[in-house]
Amino acid sequence: MSIIRVENLVKKFGNITAVNDISFKVEEGTIFGFLGPNGAGKTTTINILCTLLSPTSGRALVAGYDCMKEPASVRKSIGIVFQDTTLDKDLTAYENLVFHAYLYDVPKIEMKDRVNDVLNFVDLYNRKDDTVKKFSGGMKRRLEVARGLIHRPRVLFLDEPTLGLDPQSRNNLWEFIAELPKKHAVTIFMTTHYLEEAEVCDRIAIIDNGKIIATGTPDELKKIVGGDVVYIRTSDNVNAKREIQRSFGFDVLEKEGELYMTCSMGDTCIPEMIRTIGEKVLTVRLQRPTLNDVFLKLTGKAIREEEVSGEGSILESIRAYRRRH
Repeated sequence: MSIIRVENLVKKFGNITAVNDISFKVEEGTIFGFLGPNGAGKTTTINILCTLLSPTSGRALVAGYDCMKEPASVRKSIGIVFQDTTLDKDLTAYENLVFHAYLYDVPKIEMKDRVNDVLNFVDLYNRKDDTVKKFSGGMKRRLEVARGLIHRPRVLFLDEPTLGLDPQSRNNLWEFIAELPKKHAVTIFMTTHYLEEAEVCDRIAIIDNGKIIATGTPDELKKIVGGDVVYIRTSDNVNAKREIQRSFGFDVLEKEGELYMTCSMGDTCIPEMIRTIGEKVLTVRLQRPTLNDVFLKLTGKAIREEEVSGEGSILESIRAYRRRH
């Protein structure tokens, strides 16, 4: 069953169209990723779904409630972890959660057990009496996830949940997020521009310049690339590119001094290309299709220019989680 349904959603700010006629569905009990670069329209969409913004046109429903007509019912059905922390740093972890529980009318008889349950889930029970200002960035994020679960929402929105965290903290946080649908019967709607994080999603919508350009599972989207990606750095990229195109018919692109192209079987293509280009070859590397390659294929640009340190370990942790489950 679709717990989120978006139909022809548009949001304009003056002459700028931030969200341009998008439609999609999110199935209950899944992790749904909204993948795109900064400024693509991710946060605008999530703000509409959370009733923080009104759309220019179109319709959005969450848990069966219309975001425009029934905002109070939508808010009772969702939890939110914003990009920037909104915790009270002068309160303890326990006090932050109790305050949130009061705001959502959690029954007093259940409040203590619920707070302790979510603190244990995010591994912060032993720090429950410490003020939040003593917490690291990763601990604050985990506490915000706990806060978003305290009223038992049907949908938890995570807007760039690991932004600014170190690799180890990101890794630890994803261990908790991946468990949420099963342990807390909650649907996850997350936005990110970190490619490796989107691997944990059941389905992904790729958005660019306010428009959804592709949807599917991670594996389905990678099939768009059509094979392995081969990267070659040479002493003469201009002539090497010309030789590869003439001999193999590949569509060769260049980024940061490297030529790259898609081959159906990279292990076979590489030796043949080296023989063709000869001594001009400086380095060669092979990469299996990634979501960044999908974005490159669809838009002609990378989803992000910077490299995120530690991303390999995070991706491996996600893969290990999938193998265990």
